[in-house]
Amino acid sequence: MKHPGKFTRRALAVAIALSLPMTASADAGYDALKKQVEQLQRQLQQVQEALKRQETKVNEVKENSVTRAEAKALESEVNAASEWKDPNTLVHMAGYADVGYASGSNQNGSFKVGTFAPIFHFQYKDLVMLESELEFGIDENGETEVGMEYLTIDWFVNDYVALVAGRFLSPVGQFRQNLHPSWINKLPSAPPGFGHDGAAPTSETGLQMRGGFPIGNMRSNYAVFVGNGPELIAEWEDGEFGLDGIEAEGKGTDRDGEKVWGGRFAILPMNGLEMGVSVATGKATVTGIEDDTGAAPSLTGEQARDYDVFGFDTVWQHKSLTLRGEYVKSKVGGAITGATASDGGEWQTWYAQASYLLPATKFEGVIRYADFDTPHDSQDQKQWAVGLNYLFASNIIGKIAFESNDGQAGAASDSDRWFVQMAYGF
Repeated sequence: MKHPGKFTRRALAVAIALSLPMTASADAGYDALKKQVEQLQRQLQQVQEALKRQETKVNEVKENSVTRAEAKALESEVNAASEWKDPNTLVHMAGYADVGYASGSNQNGSFKVGTFAPIFHFQYKDLVMLESELEFGIDENGETEVGMEYLTIDWFVNDYVALVAGRFLSPVGQFRQNLHPSWINKLPSAPPGFGHDGAAPTSETGLQMRGGFPIGNMRSNYAVFVGNGPELIAEWEDGEFGLDGIEAEGKGTDRDGEKVWGGRFAILPMNGLEMGVSVATGKATVTGIEDDTGAAPSLTGEQARDYDVFGFDTVWQHKSLTLRGEYVKSKVGGAITGATASDGGEWQTWYAQASYLLPATKFEGVIRYADFDTPHDSQDQKQWAVGLNYLFASNIIGKIAFESNDGQAGAASDSDRWFVQMAYGF
């Protein structure tokens, strides 16, 4: 039998040995918990400090802020004082100019200042725009000539309609409304009959509606107008009258009270191709007399005559090649009464033109044939024109060209001409 005291001492020793690891573990857990509490206290303190800083900033913003009404009033005051900065109004200037040299078989060679034509645009939002082109030139005597090519106020009704009022370029055909600026025209001169006093009207004063709309997969554009119409010039020769010419240049006064209606419609059936048809009809009256003798009678009792225009045009562009052609005929009826009673007449002209930009160069070749037929043999003209252009930039073009003209012997229409021109569009 074992001794009881010895057993008790052994049990106590085992209990003490078992309790030592548990005490060490408790001490380690306490230290870890203490560290976590201290870390949480530091984080809480940081959050409190951040909240105090944010509160301070909010108070500062509140002290310096204004109400919505005050801000609106301030904005209105600034706009009133700075109207020129209002983005609702846009101002833009464009235009073109050219200089050159011309020499003809029946004229001396001369350096020329062609045309300086600034174009102004003043637009209010997408609603209304005023546009105008002025022309400055120098005549043979060195005097400055100033003219207004057009001035209109345009109302953009919607995406398909714009109403144009004032003096505008004639929408009959393509050349006058799209190609006549010297930096766009591939040659230094206009085709015979497409300049002033030719077969094609140049401008009109009145009201125009123009725009475009889709037709299936095709596009189209149109222009319809009513205006004052042209005036006629009669010629007194050998004791009788004949029609000398048509002045279709946007007259500011309708002397005979007769309006002319017309327009153009074009379709674009594929990329690069456009085909258009133009018509105009109304009345025109003789308002002037060409008379070298001073024996012509007055224009008392002169009556309006029928006036009709028909034309078509086409252009096709493929890569560097552009082909275009245009035909216009203006017909004036006869008059059996009035001081200048005489037969009517027809002015018709057409041209075909090709231009090609040589690949990988800035050189462009152009060739044009034109035929202009009038009631007067001295004005009739057939013309071949060839030219070589150099494109310094898309809007700066240098040209050298030669015109071979076939007209009545001794007339200006029979003079061959050389041209050198520098044209700048801006």
